[in-house]
Amino acid sequence: MSDFGTLESRVRRKSLLKKVVKAEDTVEHFKSGMNLMWSGFTPAGYPKEVPIALADHVEKNNLQGKLKFNLFIGASVGAETEDRWATLDMIDRRWPYQTGKNIAKGINEGRIRMGDKHLGLFAQDAGYGFYTENGRYDIGIVEVSAINEDCGLALTTSCGIVAETLHLCDKIIVEVNTGQPSFEGMHDIFMQNKPPHRQPFLITKADDRIGTPYVPCDPDKIVAVVESKRRDKGRAFSEMDDTSEAIADHILDFFAHEVKKGRLPENLLPLQSGVGSIANAVVGGLAKGPFSDLTVYTEVLQDTMLDLFDSGKLNCASACSLSLSEDPGFPRFFDNWEKYFDKIVLRPLSISNAPEPIRRLGCIAMNTPVEFDMYAHANSTLVGGTRMINGLGGSGDYLRNGYLKIMHSPSVRPSKTDPLGITCVVPKAPHIDHTEHDLDCVVTEQGLADLRGLAPKDRALKIINTCAHPEYRPILLDYLERAKKECLSKGIGHEPQLFDRCFKMQQNLATNGTMRIKNWDIKVDLCE
Repeated sequence: MSDFGTLESRVRRKSLLKKVVKAEDTVEHFKSGMNLMWSGFTPAGYPKEVPIALADHVEKNNLQGKLKFNLFIGASVGAETEDRWATLDMIDRRWPYQTGKNIAKGINEGRIRMGDKHLGLFAQDAGYGFYTENGRYDIGIVEVSAINEDCGLALTTSCGIVAETLHLCDKIIVEVNTGQPSFEGMHDIFMQNKPPHRQPFLITKADDRIGTPYVPCDPDKIVAVVESKRRDKGRAFSEMDDTSEAIADHILDFFAHEVKKGRLPENLLPLQSGVGSIANAVVGGLAKGPFSDLTVYTEVLQDTMLDLFDSGKLNCASACSLSLSEDPGFPRFFDNWEKYFDKIVLRPLSISNAPEPIRRLGCIAMNTPVEFDMYAHANSTLVGGTRMINGLGGSGDYLRNGYLKIMHSPSVRPSKTDPLGITCVVPKAPHIDHTEHDLDCVVTEQGLADLRGLAPKDRALKIINTCAHPEYRPILLDYLERAKKECLSKGIGHEPQLFDRCFKMQQNLATNGTMRIKNWDIKVDLCE
C-alpha cells in the first residue's frame, strides 16, 4: 500500500483545515509546569511531530531543565519522544509506565517523579480526576488516522487513554498521520460514565463491539492540526531461543493437560499475553501448537500474533495496541492489511484492561516478571526493590481477574560477571507487585509449577524443585529447611522466612544491582 491519502481527504471536518500548522508553530501553546496527556500505548499510536518539535526547541534554545512538563500517557511511547525529553530534562512527573534508558535513569536518579499504577486503574482514575489538583489537564496531543464530519477522531495503532484525554484536557492538538493507512473501523470506542451511573460492558466474546469507531471531540478544543508521516518506532524483540521455546512448550503441555481434564475447552479460552520477548515466544509456540479456533482478549498484539493469524488458528483478537516491531512487524502488517484488519478490535485501555470483561470471558493471563519467590509472590517492576525498570503495566489487571493466571520467566538472567546467570527464583521477592493469591502457575524453562490448591510450604517445594535452575535448587531448598526449622520452633511458620538474611540480600540488590546466592554468602553481580 503506497497511497495513503492526503491531509485534506483525512480531515473531513473542513473547518479544522484552517487550524493546520507546522509542528514548530505549536510550541507557543506550551508553558513550563503544564500537565500534558498524550495518545499512545507500548509504543504505538503516539504523537511524534509535536513532541519532537518541542525537544528541538528546547535543545536549540538551551532550555534544558527550564521547560518541564508533567506527562500522563496510557503506557510507554517511542524513545524518540519521551526518552529524548528525559535526556533534555523536560519531564518532571511521569505516569504510569515508560520505556527508555534515559527516562529510567532520570527516575532512578530522582530527577523524574514517576507514579506506577495498574494501567486499567490509571485510565479509570484519570477519568475520575485523581492525578491533578483540579482534575484537569492543560494540553492533550493525540495521533489520529482521520477526523470525520462530526469531529469524531479515528485513532491509529492504539487507543490508550484518548477518550479521557479529549474529555479532561482544555486544549487539544491533533496529529493526522498520513504516512500509513487509515485505521477507520478497527476501533471500538465506548465512553463510560462515572459511578454511580456506570454501564456494564456487554462483551461476551472477544470480538464483540459495544461502541463506535470514533472518539467524539469538541472541535472548539482543537487549537492545532499537524500532519505527520512518521510511523511508530515499535518494539524490538529477541529471536526465540532455547529458553523461551522450552517455556512455551511447558505452557502448551499444561494447556493440553487442562483440556484432557475438562478444565479448558479444546479451543482454550481467550488468551492474554503481556509485552516482551518471552511473551512473544509463547504466542509463537501457540502458532505451531495443536490448538485451533483460538481467540485473544489482551492488552497488546505483538509480532507473533501475526504468525498465529497466518497459521489459521486465531479467529480474532481484541487489544488496546498494535505493539509490533518497526521491522518486520509493521511492514508485514501493512503489506497484509486485508488479511488482518477485520479480525482485530482495538479498545480503550479502560475497557481492554477492565476486570469485568476479563473475568466474564475467562481470560488465560500470561505475563513475565523480573523474578518470583518460592511462595509465588512476583516482582515485575523494581530490581533489588528500588531500581525502576518500566512499571507494572497491565499484568495485574489480568492476573487478578483471569481464569488461569500464569507468570513465565527464565530461571536465571544473564550477568556480565557470571556465565550461569542470576537466579529469578528467590527466597523473598524484594518488591511484590503480584501476590501469591493472584497466581495459579509459575513456569521457567526448567518446568511449570501448578500451584492451585497448595499450601505455602508445599508451593515453595513445588516451585524450587520444578522451576529453579539446578545449581540454585539445593541452595534454595537449604534456605527453606532452615527457615522452616527456625520459624516453626517459634510457632510462626505458615510462610517461613529468615528476614535478616532476606534484608541483607535486598540491601545488596538495591546497592549493586542483582544477586547470586552461594553457600550462604552474598555474591553481587551487575546485570547491566
